[in-house]
Amino acid sequence: MHARADAADTAPNWPDDIFATLQRYDVRQVPYVPDAGHSTLIQRVLASSTMRGIPLTTEEEGVALLAGAWTGGQRGVLLMQSSGVGNCINMLSLIPILRFPFLTLVTMRGEWGEFNPWQVPMGSTTQGVFELSGIKVLRASNAAEVPAVLEAAAAQAYNALTPTAVLLSQRLIGAKVFTK
Repeated sequence: MHARADAADTAPNWPDDIFATLQRYDVRQVPYVPDAGHSTLIQRVLASSTMRGIPLTTEEEGVALLAGAWTGGQRGVLLMQSSGVGNCINMLSLIPILRFPFLTLVTMRGEWGEFNPWQVPMGSTTQGVFELSGIKVLRASNAAEVPAVLEAAAAQAYNALTPTAVLLSQRLIGAKVFTK
């Protein structure tokens, strides 16, 4: 079996738009769990001389890492897939207690054209989990929306200290399809 991505919106530059916004906001640390939806952005971060990509074994490590980055005077952004949001629920309580800037970019699964039933429960509750945790949610469903959504999210997170999650829809990143 092999995987291919069927993207409804295949504009290739939206990860570059994200990277440019993160650079403008002087983001230095980028913890991530490897994810095909974030792969282009992760490659840009790893090639950067100003950002440090930090692979994680589980997503909740990224919440603590961002708290530590802020304590050390650096901004960060957590990259994860919607299925990893459930792993972070307890750690999300650190954000309002410590009042550090929190920005996460979440590639969605379990929605647009999903084939894997295991992805659907968390994909359908990701926004609610964030909102119940006090995190504002913004969504980009097509490439044209990405620059404005990222700019608004970064301003909220880093300037207004408003914890913010950006959901990058499955329609934007493309639904995975496994075929024989």
